[in-house]
Amino acid sequence: MANEGKTFNTGTSTVTKSCQISGSTNLISVMFLGYLPPVNKLNTVGQRPKEQASYPAELLYCPDSHLVQLGLTVDPKILFPAEYPYTSSTTKIIRDNFKELYDEVSHLYRINPEDLVVDIGSNDGNLLSNFKDNHRVLGITPEEIGAQAIEKGIPTVIDYFTENVVEQVLNVYGKAKIITATNVFAHIENVNEVVSMILKLLEDDGIFISESHYLLSLIETLQYDTIYHEHLRYYSLTSLKYLFDRHGIDIIYAKRIPTHGGSIRVYAARKGVYTVTDNVEEILLEEKEKINSVDSLIEFRNKVVLSKLQLYSLLLEIKDKGERVYGISAPSRASTLINYVGLDDGIIDCVLEIKDSYKIGSYIPGTIIPILEESLLFDDQPEYAIIFSWHIADELIPKLKQKGYKGKFIIPLPVPKIV
Repeated sequence: MANEGKTFNTGTSTVTKSCQISGSTNLISVMFLGYLPPVNKLNTVGQRPKEQASYPAELLYCPDSHLVQLGLTVDPKILFPAEYPYTSSTTKIIRDNFKELYDEVSHLYRINPEDLVVDIGSNDGNLLSNFKDNHRVLGITPEEIGAQAIEKGIPTVIDYFTENVVEQVLNVYGKAKIITATNVFAHIENVNEVVSMILKLLEDDGIFISESHYLLSLIETLQYDTIYHEHLRYYSLTSLKYLFDRHGIDIIYAKRIPTHGGSIRVYAARKGVYTVTDNVEEILLEEKEKINSVDSLIEFRNKVVLSKLQLYSLLLEIKDKGERVYGISAPSRASTLINYVGLDDGIIDCVLEIKDSYKIGSYIPGTIIPILEESLLFDDQPEYAIIFSWHIADELIPKLKQKGYKGKFIIPLPVPKIV
């Protein structure tokens, strides 16, 4: 089934005129975060500021499918360059999540040793490392980091998930019993075509497992910082059900998971093959009560504006006393928060990353705030450290204190506070 959405191409980006799932042109603008730079285009520290592309970040809502989506699609070669700096294995919560996913799917459904497990957007092979000793595995990723997976013994196609790649996989490996797409299913254009390709690659009794940022979590905790151009869609289970229904697919199991500040894991299969668990309807009913309306999204926007102003107020008091603020961690979400709020190197002296991070020696996109090595926090002892990976603050703060940091921490979201 082809994607029915209407678009208007402007060169490196495409303006969306209709819902990416339903094709409806009845789209309602619910939030505009301004013009944001691509989160992975990193300029080197020391470079003089130069022209840098930025793209509008507008959230649109479709009442028909209940999908929330971006109003612009940027060329994936800009968003996911070959040197894409993200490595999933470096984050403990992600490693633990993938181990838990493997244990869960092995418990819920029968997977035989000869069955093929395919991971779309496999990165460095983090997820598939849990399957590889007991099943056949194959990764598909466009990034050069896929070479690391190959070194680990995980066969990997270093390319985008396309019709040609599906044909290659079918010819060499055959059909897959399990296909996973974790934190990428909302990133790929033409989602109806993607679902059709997944069905083509999937065995008749195969299962597709996706993990995506969850719209309800985003709204509950004001996660506007997860809005950037990699994330084309912000799924609820309701919008995913609408999508899968169009393709003859059941959602057979779903659960909320803590990754990325709140995600949803969804198991899907051809209609009638597996029993649908009760929790699917429970989640759908909760969404109907809380988020399936324009009003809930407008309320979210208003709370975001207040949160931004509260962070300004907190930082004003600190800077008025001449005190220093260093940033902790530079995930993609930090770029949105920094650019939307309007933080610069006069407010945030630097942002610190763990040793060997790809991002050290670069500027935060859209700014000249340098990304430096974490040891500076303990050597300089700034008065405050603002945690941009605030969703894992409970994990980070004890570690930083144990390493010797004596200052205070700023948690920027959902309500800015000092701890």
